[in-house]
Amino acid sequence: MSLDVSPDLLAQAEAGEVDPAAFLGTVRTSLPYAYDMVASLAQDLKSGTAEFADNQVPPPSEAERGQLLRALASDAIRGSLEQHFGVKLAFQNCHRVAAFPAGAETGDTYAKFTSQRAQLLNQSPTLRDC
Repeated sequence: MSLDVSPDLLAQAEAGEVDPAAFLGTVRTSLPYAYDMVASLAQDLKSGTAEFADNQVPPPSEAERGQLLRALASDAIRGSLEQHFGVKLAFQNCHRVAAFPAGAETGDTYAKFTSQRAQLLNQSPTLRDC
Protein backbone atom coordinates (compact mmCIF):
# COMPACT_ATOMS: atom_id res chain seq x y z
CA MET A 1 0.00 0.00 0.00
CA SER A 2 1.42 3.38 -0.98
CA LEU A 3 -0.47 5.67 1.40
CA ASP A 4 -1.84 5.51 4.93
CA VAL A 5 -5.29 6.93 4.19
CA SER A 6 -7.40 8.26 7.03
CA PRO A 7 -11.06 7.26 7.25
CA ASP A 8 -12.04 10.91 6.61
CA LEU A 9 -10.02 11.12 3.41
CA LEU A 10 -11.33 7.77 2.25
CA ALA A 11 -14.89 9.03 2.87
CA GLN A 12 -14.10 12.11 0.76
CA ALA A 13 -12.89 9.90 -2.07
CA GLU A 14 -15.96 7.70 -1.83
CA ALA A 15 -18.16 10.81 -2.00
CA GLY A 16 -16.37 11.96 -5.15
CA GLU A 17 -14.38 15.00 -4.02
CA VAL A 18 -10.92 14.98 -2.46
CA ASP A 19 -9.32 18.01 -0.84
CA PRO A 20 -5.94 18.42 -2.58
CA ALA A 21 -4.32 19.69 0.64
CA ALA A 22 -5.57 16.64 2.55
CA PHE A 23 -4.24 14.36 -0.16
CA LEU A 24 -0.85 16.10 -0.06
CA GLY A 25 -0.84 15.81 3.75
CA THR A 26 -1.39 12.07 3.40
CA VAL A 27 1.50 11.89 0.94
CA ARG A 28 3.72 13.87 3.34
CA THR A 29 2.99 11.59 6.31
CA SER A 30 2.93 8.32 4.35
CA LEU A 31 6.02 8.92 2.22
CA PRO A 32 8.16 11.34 4.27
CA TYR A 33 11.46 10.47 2.60
CA ALA A 34 10.06 11.09 -0.88
CA TYR A 35 8.21 14.24 0.19
CA ASP A 36 11.30 15.67 1.90
CA MET A 37 13.50 14.88 -1.09
CA VAL A 38 11.18 16.69 -3.49
CA ALA A 39 10.91 19.62 -1.05
CA SER A 40 14.70 19.82 -0.81
CA LEU A 41 15.18 19.64 -4.57
CA ALA A 42 12.53 22.33 -5.13
CA GLN A 43 14.30 24.57 -2.62
CA ASP A 44 17.69 23.92 -4.23
CA LEU A 45 16.23 24.72 -7.65
CA LYS A 46 14.65 27.97 -6.48
CA SER A 47 17.73 29.16 -4.57
CA GLY A 48 20.27 28.27 -7.25
CA THR A 49 21.07 29.20 -10.80
CA ALA A 50 21.24 25.70 -12.31
CA GLU A 51 18.63 24.57 -14.82
CA PHE A 52 17.64 21.72 -12.50
CA ALA A 53 18.40 20.26 -9.08
CA ASP A 54 18.93 16.53 -8.69
CA ASN A 55 19.69 13.88 -6.13
CA GLN A 56 22.39 11.32 -6.84
CA VAL A 57 22.71 9.83 -3.35
CA PRO A 58 21.08 6.42 -2.86
CA PRO A 59 18.42 6.21 -0.14
CA PRO A 60 19.68 4.95 3.23
CA SER A 61 17.50 1.82 3.10
CA GLU A 62 15.10 -0.13 0.94
CA ALA A 63 12.19 1.42 2.86
CA GLU A 64 13.16 4.90 1.67
CA ARG A 65 13.84 3.63 -1.84
CA GLY A 66 10.35 2.13 -1.83
CA GLN A 67 8.85 5.46 -0.80
CA LEU A 68 10.60 7.19 -3.66
CA LEU A 69 9.48 4.59 -6.18
CA ARG A 70 5.86 4.68 -4.96
CA ALA A 71 5.74 8.48 -5.05
CA LEU A 72 7.16 8.79 -8.54
CA ALA A 73 5.32 5.83 -10.04
CA SER A 74 1.91 7.25 -9.15
CA ASP A 75 0.64 9.96 -11.46
CA ALA A 76 -1.61 11.32 -8.70
CA ILE A 77 1.14 11.47 -6.08
CA ARG A 78 3.77 12.78 -8.46
CA GLY A 79 1.37 15.38 -9.86
CA SER A 80 0.41 16.51 -6.38
CA LEU A 81 4.05 17.02 -5.45
CA GLU A 82 4.79 18.83 -8.70
CA GLN A 83 1.84 21.16 -8.27
CA HIS A 84 2.56 21.88 -4.61
CA PHE A 85 6.25 22.65 -5.15
CA GLY A 86 5.88 24.26 -8.59
CA VAL A 87 8.29 21.90 -10.31
CA LYS A 88 8.41 19.24 -12.98
CA LEU A 89 9.99 16.02 -11.74
CA ALA A 90 12.13 13.62 -13.75
CA PHE A 91 13.37 10.24 -12.58
CA GLN A 92 16.26 7.95 -13.49
CA ASN A 93 17.25 4.64 -11.94
CA CYS A 94 16.21 3.98 -8.35
CA HIS A 95 16.98 7.30 -6.76
CA ARG A 96 18.07 9.98 -9.20
CA VAL A 97 15.25 12.46 -8.99
CA ALA A 98 15.51 15.88 -10.59
CA ALA A 99 13.37 18.96 -10.14
CA PHE A 100 13.01 21.29 -13.11
CA PRO A 101 11.05 24.52 -13.26
CA ALA A 102 7.41 23.93 -14.15
CA GLY A 103 7.08 24.01 -17.92
CA ALA A 104 10.64 22.83 -18.50
CA GLU A 105 9.44 19.62 -20.14
CA THR A 106 9.39 21.48 -23.46
CA GLY A 107 13.04 22.49 -23.16
CA ASP A 108 16.30 20.90 -24.26
CA THR A 109 17.72 20.30 -20.77
CA TYR A 110 14.67 18.31 -19.66
CA ALA A 111 14.65 16.39 -22.94
CA LYS A 112 18.32 15.49 -22.51
CA PHE A 113 17.84 14.40 -18.88
CA THR A 114 14.89 12.17 -19.77
CA SER A 115 16.37 10.76 -22.96
CA GLN A 116 17.24 7.13 -23.57
CA ARG A 117 20.87 8.18 -23.96
CA ALA A 118 20.92 9.81 -20.50
CA GLN A 119 19.29 6.74 -19.01
CA LEU A 120 21.97 4.50 -20.46
CA LEU A 121 24.80 6.81 -19.39
CA ASN A 122 23.42 6.90 -15.83
CA GLN A 123 23.76 3.15 -15.34
CA SER A 124 26.16 1.43 -13.00
CA PRO A 125 26.53 -2.15 -11.73
CA THR A 126 25.44 -1.05 -8.24
CA LEU A 127 22.07 0.08 -9.59
CA ARG A 128 21.11 -3.09 -11.44
CA ASP A 129 19.06 -4.63 -8.66
CA CYS A 130 17.60 -1.53 -7.13
